[in-house]
Amino acid sequence: MRKLIHVLLWQIFILHSIQAQVGPSVKSWLQNTSQKGSYYMNGNSTAISNNILVNCQEVSYSSNYVYIKTQGIPAYPTGPFNDGNPSQASSQNSLFRFPINPRVNTGLKTATTGGNIGAFINGVALFDYRDGVAWNTATNALCGGPGNPACPGGPTAVQSWNRDAVVAERIGFDCSKGHPAMGNYHHHQNPTAFKTDNLVISTICNLYDADGLYIIDSTSHSPLIGFAYDGFPIYGAYGYKNADGTGGITRIKSAYQLRNITNRTEHAGGINVPDGPVISATYPLGYFREDYEWVSHVGEEDFLDIHNGRFCVTPEYPLGTYAYFATVDANHNSAYPYVVGPTFYGVYANAKVASISEAVTVYTPPLSGQNVLDAGPLNISVFPNPSSELIVIQIGNLVQTDMHISLIDMQGKLIATKQIIKGSTLAFFDTQTLYAGTYYVRINAENNANSIKSIPITIVK
Repeated sequence: MRKLIHVLLWQIFILHSIQAQVGPSVKSWLQNTSQKGSYYMNGNSTAISNNILVNCQEVSYSSNYVYIKTQGIPAYPTGPFNDGNPSQASSQNSLFRFPINPRVNTGLKTATTGGNIGAFINGVALFDYRDGVAWNTATNALCGGPGNPACPGGPTAVQSWNRDAVVAERIGFDCSKGHPAMGNYHHHQNPTAFKTDNLVISTICNLYDADGLYIIDSTSHSPLIGFAYDGFPIYGAYGYKNADGTGGITRIKSAYQLRNITNRTEHAGGINVPDGPVISATYPLGYFREDYEWVSHVGEEDFLDIHNGRFCVTPEYPLGTYAYFATVDANHNSAYPYVVGPTFYGVYANAKVASISEAVTVYTPPLSGQNVLDAGPLNISVFPNPSSELIVIQIGNLVQTDMHISLIDMQGKLIATKQIIKGSTLAFFDTQTLYAGTYYVRINAENNANSIKSIPITIVK
């Protein structure tokens, strides 16, 4: 028996030693095997369970690759989609393979394509700027996509003027800035709620929860939120001003800008192409990807390269890495090219695979980690306070472990409980039936009894 225990302890030691060496490309993914997702129907602010597991169900790795099994469903509610999209987010049963040691493409760069070009750490798909709609220069009308005739040459043919989904399909994005394509829920842009932006440009969050993968925090380095198909990491909008990790925190900026044009007759650089539509209220500047041009900012390290990335130090990569950023403007509204593109920096490979054909190690995240309830980095907000009808608890930044929320009265009696699932940001309590007085919202992280924070609130009638 003693020998068996010794063997088991040695195996556990070896497993922990191996897992202690895994890098961000393995341990950054949000895993879940029990929590189910939800969605909103138009006009109904009560979320409905979709009975699909959220986040990633398994992470495994070899010496060269990390494999992610996911249904592609986020922990935050999806929908509604107010552009008539008949689809709901559905199970994708995806297996992604990303290189652990991505390589720079020293040859001709690979253009991003329609459909998946990466994945966020909750297993949700990343798309590039496009929505499959373009301008047919022969008929002077839109082509491709739902409701339009096919484009000349089919969906893979190169078109002169390609529509920008972030601009053209805004009405069809849910509160978390995502929508489905034939059930494949995805983001073209930074996966934060419209309502948390400095300038709110969509009213979809007025009725539905202002939830998302995380909340932009201008005072700290943005979290690692995903990986592109070339294997390089994706961060949120803020980082170190200088690539070496100095200079403080600043918004990392896209170096693309709108061109100074009134007619669409050529591409940036004076390349003549068949004419697109004249700039107008119907087709405003920015409606097509070709309305932008990249401008070099020599010596300004907080501006990104033509792929929307840079080589820099990050919290997860203290020795430096090439990284993409989910760019926003000063109002925290999404800024072209949004995440990755229009070309990949690294060697591209279609990361969606059918099976694992090599020996791998399944990664098991630690049961409890650091004290995640440090009120500074997480920016815990409870509002409105005082309250009469509803209390909302929102975590500002990325929630990496499930959080249990308790509502307690002055005598210590438990009134109600809620949960903020990792990969989401908020929970709420209905307080209409409570007596006036002082209560406490108590927050603690799963499997970490020492991470407890109590916040007093006042109920008024």
